[in-house]
Amino acid sequence: MPVFDFSNTKTEKKDPECTYTTFQSNEKVPSAEKPILVIENRNRQWKHHSCGVFSNPNQKSSFEFKEDDGVFPADILKIDARFVSLVKWLGENHISVRLSGQNNEGGYAVYKIRETAFGGGTKLSAEDGFLQFMIERLLASNAPAELLENDEEDEDGDDMKLTSIQSITDFMTCAGRTMPDNIRLWARRNLAVARSHEVSQEERRHAQRALSIMMNIQWKNNYFESIDPLEARRILDEELYGMEKVKQRIIETIIQINRTHTLPAYGLLLVGPAGTGKSQIAYAVARILKLPWTTLDMSSINDPEQLTGSSRVYANAKPGIIMEAFSMAGESNLVFIINELDKATNGKGNGNPADVLLTLLDNLGFTDNYMECMVPTVGVYPIATANDKAQISAPLMSRFAVIELPDYTAEEKKVIFSKFALPKVLKRMSLKAEECVVAPDGLDAVIEQFADTTGIRDLEQAAEHIAANALYQIEVNHVSSVTFDAEMVKKLFE
Repeated sequence: MPVFDFSNTKTEKKDPECTYTTFQSNEKVPSAEKPILVIENRNRQWKHHSCGVFSNPNQKSSFEFKEDDGVFPADILKIDARFVSLVKWLGENHISVRLSGQNNEGGYAVYKIRETAFGGGTKLSAEDGFLQFMIERLLASNAPAELLENDEEDEDGDDMKLTSIQSITDFMTCAGRTMPDNIRLWARRNLAVARSHEVSQEERRHAQRALSIMMNIQWKNNYFESIDPLEARRILDEELYGMEKVKQRIIETIIQINRTHTLPAYGLLLVGPAGTGKSQIAYAVARILKLPWTTLDMSSINDPEQLTGSSRVYANAKPGIIMEAFSMAGESNLVFIINELDKATNGKGNGNPADVLLTLLDNLGFTDNYMECMVPTVGVYPIATANDKAQISAPLMSRFAVIELPDYTAEEKKVIFSKFALPKVLKRMSLKAEECVVAPDGLDAVIEQFADTTGIRDLEQAAEHIAANALYQIEVNHVSSVTFDAEMVKKLFE
């Protein structure tokens, strides 16, 4: 008796075939003239109401019509870009549907999709309500701005979140070496706790939550690519007028990174009056370094536990703000912008929250009470802002390179108001430059009005007030333009 061995038989794998093109549409009510999708009908004309299933999209983009004399597949020719994912979902789950459409020269134009009971009957199943809910949401949405031709191949894993024990286990098996050694060891221990039935459900829940947070952080090394100093200077000029010494100090820091390919040993402490652009400089530096950034507002933190997290012995325990910042950034290299460092108050009997930052600033590693693991901080670049450095403790001051920001001179404020603040407001209000003009004596009056205030926030508010008044006169009094002289400015700000 002959024996046939098929174990070595080669099966030819075929790549999935995409037969359709997508089109952009914002139609809220589809019709035969403006359909959801178009199916090929050259070989056979399809019924007004046709039942069947979308084929598995991993094989071919088509619809299998269930006719009285058999099953007939037909290629999808065109599809509304909003419905691509829905049609794939219907095909992957083999959901029986009934199409409503009309045969035209270009194909069978489908304008309605309903789910049917199993077997291709005409009675609608209970799940059709969910399908119609999704279709209504898609019709109410606008066409996607950009659609990848083959999002199956181009899709990356940036939005993937490891939450289940199985996914965390698989990640540890396949990519555990991408984590620092101490975190990998910590993860194994917590994974054992999360699986164990010898500990309480609360302990298992905390272990799984901590694992999910830690696993979803991309742990990068502390090597930094070179940064173009000219591009860095352009970004600083965009964000800040004047302040040449400040810009020079930042460019020096960039040159240092280019030579060592590591972050400087000290962060930046920007000290200056309110409204001088300290936060803007911090954001600009994060943009130059091409790193995600997070902010810590020390004036609103009155308990060190807000930064360090709470112990897992409590049922409502959670990580601290610093650990959450790593989680939100999704990577270990980021810029910490610490606002109002001088306004950090003593905690509720537990010490000063500002002193918690010392370990973060030393780049030796930060330990969160909830995570119970030292988190590497070699890729963290701290930038702090303060109004009065005398209020900051000496240990904290020693961790920063201090940059003093002087207040703007009257001449600098004139340039900022006329070249930056007012044009920005006019653009936002859709006013032309010739419709709202501030005369030279009017500009002097604006600067004199706010001579006793620091920074430029008051100037920005003044520009808003002047532009709003001009818009009012144009709309209500029907004037073509408004010119503000000194007398008008003084009257406006009385």
